[in-house]
Amino acid sequence: VQLQAYGGGLVQAGDSLRLSCTASGRTIRSYHMGWFRQAPEKEREFVAAITRGGGGTSYVASVKGRFTISRDNAKNTVYLQMNSLKPEDTAVYYCAATNTAWSTVDRDANMDYWGKGTLVTVSS
Repeated sequence: VQLQAYGGGLVQAGDSLRLSCTASGRTIRSYHMGWFRQAPEKEREFVAAITRGGGGTSYVASVKGRFTISRDNAKNTVYLQMNSLKPEDTAVYYCAATNTAWSTVDRDANMDYWGKGTLVTVSS
């Protein structure tokens, strides 16, 4: 599976942004999908994940209530709607696909495929 994330950019605090991740090569229906991010000089961290069918989601505490992950399997695409952005959300955002157990989707070591990141910069 080849993944390509896009939609990043420079926004102001409080703004919204929607990231998209489109897959090619294989359908994403078989995979849980996730978003991770890596801020400058920090380790990559889990942001959100969604189950294969889209019926379940998981978020890191710092984005709950502000970010929404969704997917359109027919379009082979997963989204991350980011609202009320904060400067601390500034990072390179990566999408990933995995066949791992749902209970471990927050671990980047368990991701099977990664897309190239897209940079999100939030100014104060």
